[in-house]
Amino acid sequence: MRYDVLTLFPDIITDYCSYSIMKRGIEKGVITVNTINFRDFTHDKHRKVDDTPYGGSSGMVLMAPPIFEAYESIERTENSEFIMLTPQGEPYNQKISLELSKKDQIILLCGRYEGFDERVRLGLKPREISLGDYVLTGGELGALCIMDSVSRHLDGFLNKEESSVNDSFSEALEGRLEHPQYTKPREYRGMKVPEVLLDGNHAEIEKFRHKESVLRTKIRRPDLI
Repeated sequence: MRYDVLTLFPDIITDYCSYSIMKRGIEKGVITVNTINFRDFTHDKHRKVDDTPYGGSSGMVLMAPPIFEAYESIERTENSEFIMLTPQGEPYNQKISLELSKKDQIILLCGRYEGFDERVRLGLKPREISLGDYVLTGGELGALCIMDSVSRHLDGFLNKEESSVNDSFSEALEGRLEHPQYTKPREYRGMKVPEVLLDGNHAEIEKFRHKESVLRTKIRRPDLI
């Protein structure tokens, strides 16, 4: 998978990708991450990327020309997806992350300030995605969330492929929340590990986990049932 991230703050992307599983994914060649600063595609001495909105309003709006030129500088594969991070987009979920993992390239456009000149949407026709019904200062956090969640589906990204099989919202759990997990010690401050997890009966363990997954989902996310 190749990620190309259009951003005014490339260090946010590269810093995150220099740690933990993302770093290992890059080192193993499972993913590549490129950043494109659309400020580099300005043509004035101040490298201006934003301006006041026509019609009057508070804040500044990102200008179309630098974004168009930055996007057009990227070499695209046939199987690519161009995504704009915006609160106005479709809500992101595990199903979309799995869908995106089938791509060879994902291009992510990160906004700032009061958003984009509408002609970015009209002219470049990105797929618009939102992490949820709230507003962030910039799109970089959203881009990193997509990169992280999509990469987990890729062969060779995780140390153990089964690590992602029973994640919350996964197909194996039929979209439910994951069951509770326990590790050593067996008892801590009066709280004990359920006996069913200790006796080695895998059939009973699976029944227990399924029951707990359903119960947890009903309580915390009944909309998923």
